[in-house]
Amino acid sequence: MTSTLIVDGANVVGARPDGWWKDRAGAALRLHDQLLVADIEYDVVVLVLEGQAKGGVRAGRDAHVRTVHAPKDGDTTIVEEARKAVEKAAVKGGRVVVVTADRALDARVHGAGATTLSPTWLLSHL
Repeated sequence: MTSTLIVDGANVVGARPDGWWKDRAGAALRLHDQLLVADIEYDVVVLVLEGQAKGGVRAGRDAHVRTVHAPKDGDTTIVEEARKAVEKAAVKGGRVVVVTADRALDARVHGAGATTLSPTWLLSHL
C-alpha cells in the first residue's frame, strides 16, 4: 500500500507571510528541503512548482520527494499528478492526498479521487 502526498507548492508557500514574494525560488527550495526531513506518514511526496518557484528546485526525485515543474498552471499539473497517483493506488492500494487551500482545485482533485488537507496541516508538520 502506497500513500502519496501532492503539495501545491505555491499555495503552501503563500500560506506563510515570511517574505516569500521577494524570492519565490528560495521559498520553493526551503519548502523542498523541509519536505525531505518532515515527519509525515507518506511514502511519496510530489512537490508541484510553477513560475519563478521552478528556479529554486530542479525537477526530479530527491529521496522520497519528487519535484514536478508545471509547464503552464500548477493546478492542471496537480490534477494530472493526482489522477496518475489514484490510478496506481487503485491497482496497488493506497491513498492520495493533495495539500491546498484552493477551493476550485480542491473540487477538481476530489473529482479525480483524491482527498485534500490544508497548508496549515502541512506547515504544522514541517
